[in-house]
Amino acid sequence: MKAKDIMTTRVVAVRPETPVKQIASQLLAHHISAVPVLDKHDRLVGIVSEGDLLHRVETGTAARHRSYWLELFTGEERRADEYVKSHGRKAADVMTKDVVTVGEDTPVQEIAGILESRQIKRVPVVREGRVVGIVSRANLMQGIATAQDLLDAEPSDEAIRQQLNAELAHQGWSHLLTTNVIVNAGIVEFWGFVGSEAEQKASRVAAENIKGVRTVVDRRTVMPVLPSYA
Repeated sequence: MKAKDIMTTRVVAVRPETPVKQIASQLLAHHISAVPVLDKHDRLVGIVSEGDLLHRVETGTAARHRSYWLELFTGEERRADEYVKSHGRKAADVMTKDVVTVGEDTPVQEIAGILESRQIKRVPVVREGRVVGIVSRANLMQGIATAQDLLDAEPSDEAIRQQLNAELAHQGWSHLLTTNVIVNAGIVEFWGFVGSEAEQKASRVAAENIKGVRTVVDRRTVMPVLPSYA
């Protein structure tokens, strides 16, 4: 399973000049944890997540109380960046510019590793610099649920045929050398010759016990099989 198999293609995005208040409203309205920031050419230039909005002057969470010693070791540039993050009025001020992205063919297991190691909740899917989707933790859960549905799905005609032939091969009453099994759309058909009506019935029961078999049609001619002598 790959990113393109589970990604959300209807992406909610903002522009660098989008106000922070509007971004917060978008996150709430769409029940998402982050939005990509696109330039005028629709190329990804950043992402604004809930984490980027944790320390804001509007909510009184802007000030970070550090000890005297920590304050000494926090550079002026770092403090200036934090001020912009907490007081900036638009997406360009608060967005994370170093955005982790994946491609459409990135395996799901690799995406799961990225989300875990980076401690993020979603990752943009890009094609030639443009965002074509988003894979979130919720999408991964949906992928798991879908995969389980696939596991529970009806087996293919070829799988049914192989399972039935394997079952008959283990039965002493079955004569596979004179029997051909064809499966089409879940309908099992026996062709050839059969040693007895009892074998016909047993073959039918064997087929009906295989998942995915809709009905059984036995077109074999009953012809007693003579015992062979060494």
